[in-house]
Amino acid sequence: MAGMIRALDQIDLAVPDVDAAIADHRLLFGRDDGGPEFAAANMTLRLVPGEGRTGLCRIAFAVDDLAEATRLASNRGLMLEQATPDHDFAIALVEARPPIVPCAGTGRLTALDHVVIRTAAPERALALYGARAGLDLRLDRSEPRWGTRLMFFRCGNLVVEIMSDLNAPVSDAPDRLWGLSWRSDDVDAARARLVAAGMDASAVRPGRKPGTRVFTVRSGTAGVPTIVVGT
Repeated sequence: MAGMIRALDQIDLAVPDVDAAIADHRLLFGRDDGGPEFAAANMTLRLVPGEGRTGLCRIAFAVDDLAEATRLASNRGLMLEQATPDHDFAIALVEARPPIVPCAGTGRLTALDHVVIRTAAPERALALYGARAGLDLRLDRSEPRWGTRLMFFRCGNLVVEIMSDLNAPVSDAPDRLWGLSWRSDDVDAARARLVAAGMDASAVRPGRKPGTRVFTVRSGTAGVPTIVVGT
């Protein structure tokens, strides 16, 4: 927990057809094999059977001392490995593992840049992911131009982004594990590769972070809002 979370280790994506999702994600990542686990440089995406639901369903954080972190989570009232009224996905803790060596190659997806969680209760989310889960809050900004409040929590070498709608009322609806942003060493090559494979991808555009360029992947992601980011 606070001071013990080293990184984001895994995200689980529930899909109705694992074999079909594996084929799509091989195209997405730019690989000829792999699945149902797809390892990036800083985490692993796991495809799991939907069993009545689809979408991102579990996020697991790497800790140095699993027993101590689990004890502290219990003391703070953080329910592990299950959805709760505060969040409709499972939060888990796992033992830290050695760094992953990703597949090399121009235009492939190399690492996760950030994962997006949508909340209808930003102050509750701030307490949950900051005080109770112990993530490192680096930015809390409301941006009227986008109609959103964004909270960025650093987790290893990626960001857990909490997004809320400034124009919607606060409610007790559970938070949703919502979207993924992947890094690529060459966004133009990545987009060209996906389009050549028959996937739907937007034009490359400037990212919100200065100096970055992004594009949206609109198919082959099992319905997960997905962007690819690079320079």
